[in-house]
Amino acid sequence: MSEIQRPKIGTGVYIRKEGKVLLGKRRGNNGAGYYCAPGGHLEMNETWEENAERETMEEAGIKIQNIRFMTATNDINDEDGKHYVTLHFVADWLRGEPADVEPDKMGDWNWYTWDALPEPLFLPARNLIKNGYNPLNFPDNK
Repeated sequence: MSEIQRPKIGTGVYIRKEGKVLLGKRRGNNGAGYYCAPGGHLEMNETWEENAERETMEEAGIKIQNIRFMTATNDINDEDGKHYVTLHFVADWLRGEPADVEPDKMGDWNWYTWDALPEPLFLPARNLIKNGYNPLNFPDNK
């Protein structure tokens, strides 16, 4: 009996600093060459906020604060047969400079204005934009 195929849960953390967001280039086997925010897989028993902090530190080496859920996207990639539900968060930069902490997975970190994002964008980022979200305009509802 074969295992039932189900979507995986991924995350993207749009970190804001001085009117820009942090994006890096994917180097792993899923979406290599595409730009996206820090993020990854939601781990078992991990809160969304813990995931956002962990993935940001693991991939870019920076600390964040004021983490908020923005939306979710249904990301079906017919090219590679992958299906993710991506949880998108917005957070504010706290300290540290982005670094290629996991150079085999992510790198080339840079801060971008929302109207000048690098190309090509990873599917979840494209879907976030298509759905009308802009993390720089997301409210600070504490």
